[in-house]
Amino acid sequence: MRANITLSKVGQADLEPLLIFSKKTFFDAFYHLNNPEDVEAYATKAFAEGRLAEELNDPASEFYFACINCEIVGYIKLNYGPAQTDVNDDTSVELERIYVSSFHQGKQIGQQLMEFAIQTAKDKKLKYVWLGVWEHNQKAIKFYQRHGFKIFGEHDFMLGKDKQVDKLMKLVI
Repeated sequence: MRANITLSKVGQADLEPLLIFSKKTFFDAFYHLNNPEDVEAYATKAFAEGRLAEELNDPASEFYFACINCEIVGYIKLNYGPAQTDVNDDTSVELERIYVSSFHQGKQIGQQLMEFAIQTAKDKKLKYVWLGVWEHNQKAIKFYQRHGFKIFGEHDFMLGKDKQVDKLMKLVI
């Protein structure tokens, strides 16, 4: 069943809920699949209050919450140009993060977040959307493939001290 969500742009006033939600969804997704020390080390840096505040202040990055009845159930982070983590192409947008709370998975919230990201890229007249996804996250890879994304490369991703490989995927629009 498709949940009825509202999307709202995240601002500095939303820093604390973003911090809490992003950490929780990251841990829910990856803690049980990796060395806990590596997950903790990565999360300590990636979801530090100062770092998220900087990312929220960056005009080349945008965060959006998906909410049901004012409850945050998902979020995405879009990066343009210089904020991109790898490709740095002004004709593209990076979908750096797309997360849905474990309780709300299966309600097509991820689908709606993806549709929003793709429509945002179209509205900005960009050529493609790209992302990086852990090579062992087959569920996510299949989700992206269902939306037309294709693998075009890979890069290393450090999760704490664990050097992992992310598949780079893109959707030409």
